[in-house]
Order: sequence, then C-alpha cells, then structure tokens
Amino acid sequence: MLSFNLGPLAIPMDLALLYAAFFIAWLSGWLIGRKRGTNPEAALFSMLFFGALVARAAFVMQYVQQYADHPWQIIDIRDGGFLLLPGLIAAIAVGIYKAWRQAPLRLPLAIGVCIGLIVWGASVSVLSALQSSQQIPDISVRDIDGNPIALQDLAGKPLVINLWATWCPPCRREMPVLAAAQQANPDIRFVFVNQGEGQALVDKFLTQQQLSLRNNLLDTGGRLGQAVGSLSLPTTLFYSTDGLLKNNHLGELSHASLKHALRHISPEDQVTEPEEQP
Repeated sequence: MLSFNLGPLAIPMDLALLYAAFFIAWLSGWLIGRKRGTNPEAALFSMLFFGALVARAAFVMQYVQQYADHPWQIIDIRDGGFLLLPGLIAAIAVGIYKAWRQAPLRLPLAIGVCIGLIVWGASVSVLSALQSSQQIPDISVRDIDGNPIALQDLAGKPLVINLWATWCPPCRREMPVLAAAQQANPDIRFVFVNQGEGQALVDKFLTQQQLSLRNNLLDTGGRLGQAVGSLSLPTTLFYSTDGLLKNNHLGELSHASLKHALRHISPEDQVTEPEEQP
C-alpha cells in the first residue's frame, strides 16, 4: 500500500507513519509529564517544525540548480523535497536545547521522542521491506492504438511509470517536467498510464498542451492504481532494471524531486538534466 485513505484524502504512507509516530511521541510524553506537571507538546512541535524546515533547506541546497530557474518552487513543498538526515539532526538538536533550558521537561520529552523514533523507525523499515519486494504488476493495459501491453514486458531497463488523468491539476502541472526528463534520459523508460479515460480525451489533452510523449498507455478501468495500492493521482513509480519497486512519489513532481527519485534506479552521473527551453 502506497497511500492511506482518509475519506477523500489520500496521504502517502511514509507521511502517515510520521504523523502516527509523532502522535505516539506526544501521547507518551504527555502521560509521563502529567505526573510532573509539564507537557512536552510545545517542544515536540518545535522539533517537528525546525526539523522539516532544515530538511527542506538541505534539499533545496542539494538541488539548487534545479530551483535556480524556478525559484518560487522553493516554498512549494508539494513536490515532497526533504532530506531526512539533516532534518532529523536538527529536530534532535532542538529537543536537546529545549531539555537543557527546562529541566522538568527532560524525562517526558526524552521518553516521548525515544518511543516515537522506535515506532517510526520500525514501521518505516517494515514498509520499505514490503515495497522493495513489489514487482511490476502483472497487468495488461492498452496503447493509444488499442494494442494490449503487458506492463511486466517493460522491464529490462530503469522504468518510471506515471499514473495520471487529464482532470487532475497536479498531473497537468508535472507533465512537462516528466516530458523533459524523458527526452533527456533515453536510457530510462518513462511510461504514462492514464487512469480511467479514453483515447480521444488523452489525444486532445496532449495536442492542446503541445506535449510530445512516448509510451502513452490507457488503463480505462484504473486497475493499476488499485494493484499498487494508490488511489491518488498523480502517482509515480520507479522500478529497477529487474522490475523491483525502488521508490514511489505521490503528488506533483518538480525537476528537483524527480532527479532525486531517479537516483534510486539510475546512477546520479547517468541522470541527464533536461535542457532549458527558451
């Protein structure tokens, strides 16, 4: 499962696990702190905020070239661009500072953080193990000409499968990013699987947007999204040469977050930057 569905809201599983671990950390710290007349809630939220801020800043610094031509995207965190290790170090540093300044806070904050980290680390490890063993679904879709295509036949080289629809705004916004990456990286196979729409509608959209894409496929029944455990769009799946799922991204991709994701299936020095269009 790639997403957790809460009514009409689809939350990426890794983010849902982070929320759950934070809640457990807060609950554990509150229960311990209640006996001491203190509550670590404010400290935990400070850790979360500054950790996320540093994680985002570190990501932007690593991919500053990709943001140079689109500086407004730096504050658009919908692309999911965060680096875990710098953010984790920053969060722990904030926690240590808070505990140093407020002695009664030390025990409940330490226990809450430790329990939260254990729960989060264990759940993420299990999720990563489950996802890394997933292969390309044994599903057949159709190309624009109506010919059946078995997705498993697409293995043999690094593979990116993008699930999208014309009615989906983030899908429309990220499509030029994926199109440029497809043109710049012929050694990586990019496949665009439309969910639930027909050939005429897809052709009309591509013509209107002046997009030149290879490997356009139609999944009129939306079976692929169900098979991989994601009912949200856009969803992008990254498979290794042997057809194993190495990474996934729910939501809109930017040039930076796409390059970061491609590192999981192709060496960084083999990922080519798209040329900026005049």
